[in-house]
Amino acid sequence: SVLAASGDHEISKSEKAEAVKMAHLKTYTAKPLLISYYKEVETDFVKHFQETVKKYFPFDELKREALKKEISIANNILKKLDPEFSKTLHQSLSEYAENVKKSEWNILDSFIFPIAIKGLTPS
Repeated sequence: SVLAASGDHEISKSEKAEAVKMAHLKTYTAKPLLISYYKEVETDFVKHFQETVKKYFPFDELKREALKKEISIANNILKKLDPEFSKTLHQSLSEYAENVKKSEWNILDSFIFPIAIKGLTPS
């Protein structure tokens, strides 16, 4: 969540709000295999999000690389889990990250840039 939200080297209120909202919604919208996982995540999500922000702020390249390293450790653990669960969770988290990244994009931007322009619009 923090890595996705800090792509522009800061985390806006809307990015944080989207991360929290999406974590909550996942407890209801995720594939059945992941519901118990997301319910557990939601219990301490805000606390862990804030702790991670504090740990990796400012979001310069050095701090973002350290965060990516921590994520890669988690990915290595994920590979050791049931393959179906692991694949489903990885896909779900990727979709979640994309939604958080795009939270700064609003409807007005869509009128200004109605078609995708590399470097100007979210991909």
